[in-house]
Formats: sequence, C-alpha cells, structure tokens
Amino acid sequence: MFATEIKEHLVNDLIPFWQGLKDEENGGFYGYLSYDLKLDKKAVKGCILNSRILWFFSNAYMVLGDHSLLESATHAYQFLKEHCVDDEFGGVFWSLTYDGKPEDTTKHTYNQAFSIYALASYYDASKNPEALEIAWKLYDLVESKCKDEYGYLEAFTRSFEPEENDKLSENGVIAEKTMNTLLHVFEAYTELYRVTKEEKVAKQICFMMDIIKDKVFNKEIGRQEVFFDRTWNTLIDLYSYGHDIETAWLVDRGLEVLDDEAYTNMLSPITKIITENIYNRAYIDHSLVNESENGVVDTTRVWWVQAEAVVGFLNGYQKQGDKKFLDASVDIWNYIKKYFIDKRNGSEWFWSVKEDHTPDEKPIVEPWKCPYHNGRMCFEVLRRMKDAS
Repeated sequence: MFATEIKEHLVNDLIPFWQGLKDEENGGFYGYLSYDLKLDKKAVKGCILNSRILWFFSNAYMVLGDHSLLESATHAYQFLKEHCVDDEFGGVFWSLTYDGKPEDTTKHTYNQAFSIYALASYYDASKNPEALEIAWKLYDLVESKCKDEYGYLEAFTRSFEPEENDKLSENGVIAEKTMNTLLHVFEAYTELYRVTKEEKVAKQICFMMDIIKDKVFNKEIGRQEVFFDRTWNTLIDLYSYGHDIETAWLVDRGLEVLDDEAYTNMLSPITKIITENIYNRAYIDHSLVNESENGVVDTTRVWWVQAEAVVGFLNGYQKQGDKKFLDASVDIWNYIKKYFIDKRNGSEWFWSVKEDHTPDEKPIVEPWKCPYHNGRMCFEVLRRMKDAS
C-alpha cells in the first residue's frame, strides 16, 4: 500500500507537474511559481534547480522506463550543457536569466557537485558519453580548485578566486566549510563512482568518510555539526535534523557502492547512532521538526526534511530490522499526504507547514524548491520495497 501510493503520487502528480514547467522557448525549466500559483516565465533559473530536475527525470526514466521521461531529462541536459557551464573559466554558474545568460556568476562547490550528480545519472540513463565527459571536467575542477588539505572549500568568483560563503551559510554565521556541501560532494562522487568504478573517485569518497567520522560527527552528542571554519572547528550549536537523517542513508548508500569492509565497519555504527537519535529527538507529531539552535527547537515542518525522513527511517528499518523505523516512515508519508501535498490544481508540495499544520505562504517552485528530495523519496521507496518483495 505504502509503495503503491507513492508510485501513484510520482506518476500522477510529481512527474506531470515538473514536465509542465518545461520552457520550450528558452530551454530548461521555468524557475518560479508563487504560492498563489502564478508562473513567472522570466524568473531567474537556478543552475542547482536545473541540475536537480535533470537528476529527477534521469532517475524517473530508470525507475519507470517511460521514454518521455528521458526526453525531459535530455531537455534539462541541453540547457545545462549550453548555458549553465562556463566555457571561459570552467564550472557551473550559480544562476541564469530566463533566456540562459549568466545572472549570478558565483562558482560554488555545492553547485558543481549537483551537476556531477545529475550528469552521472543522466549518463546512466542515456548512455551519452558527452554527459560523462562534462562530469569528469567538473570533477577535475573541484579537485584542483575547490579543495585544500583539510577538505572542500566552497565559494568562489567566476574565475575561482575565493569569496565569502554567504550562499551556504545561515543562522548568523559565515562558514568556510559546511556539512551540507561536504554531504553533496560525497553524494555526487558516490553516483559518479557507481557508474564508472574509477578508483580515483573511490579514494576521494574515503577521504570524505574520514572527515565525517573524525571532524563532522560529534561523538559526545551523537549528531553532526553543521558550520565550520577552514580546519573543521564548529562555529555554532546547531542540530540540523533533516541533514542528519539524510546523511545517515546517503553514507549507507556510499558504503554499499564503495563496498569496502573497513569503511563499512567504521561508518555504519555512526549512521545507526544518527538514525536512532533523530527518531528519539526530532520525530514528533507524525513528522520531523526542523532543527535546534542552542537547544531551542524550530518546530516548522519543512518539505525536504519530511521526504528525507521517509527514506532515512526506511533505510534504518532495512539495516536494523526494527519495525519502529518502518512505522515511522509510513507515518511521515501519511503526514505528507495530509498536510504537504497541495491539492490545488497545478501545484506540488508546500514548502513548509507550521505546528498547527497550516502551510507557510512560500513559493511552490524557486531556485531551491525542486523535485529532488520528494522525487528521490519516491524512487528510494519504490526501489527498496521492490528489493524487499
């Protein structure tokens, strides 16, 4: 029932919604749909949004086999190749104008990572070698320009001069390194390794696992820290519940793809602790609260946090066999159905829901609001429940 409902939601709601945002005139997909469902065809097009749409349709095709999904992925790929990639300095821009001109020329490691992630999946779906060629160029660029001896640096000008990392910093701090960017470089390299099995990528996956184990994971509290200086000193007392549950299953996925017994023995206990702690600390009222700063809990329910919790708890159940995690996964899906899926015609999920279950009036689509988290929730449930049957 659980997997059947999620497949129906994917096929009948999510896919048609995002296919309906295809910009046939200027390429890519429209970048903004307001809370009151007004489409702005001249809104900025975020390159992260386009990469995530490319990733979504590539994986939708691989899960469902409908050729129209590959066509939608190819539409996103063409826009990435022709407009998002900077032919002069290399790398992917932060954002473009509606007609594909550079709007914000910041080069951010987070953005490069999502392009690698999407291109690796698109290569797997399409077998287009050009997509893999672009992914490798971005990989080489990240390794040569976006890294120091301690890990991945984040924010750069168009020509890759370091600049302030305001785009991935929040909560009143400016961080040189963030758990969030590290996680998504890890995720991108996991996918690149999955489709290529290149040892140089495996080496960097291990490098990041060491950072997660030794610098990001707080053994005393059993959580990940969020914002850091250059040498991984934490800057703030912040517990990001969504990122922790997302990390738990993404690291487990990385371990599965890497297939290295030593790293599995080192990291698997950490993901188990993280999953258990999120269940005990953040799973409240059939959903996941957002975060806790200095011990003060933000009770907002955010769309992506719920989607990651469905996958993370399902992963916990499959890994540990404890039915409470499966029950939590199904319970949060039921919460999503009731409060997050917007029943209005021509909409998708609300951005966030208040404690009284009413939605915040935030955009339905904008540079961060995309089909990556909720789409991936659908793919993961379908793949995992199929494997279990």
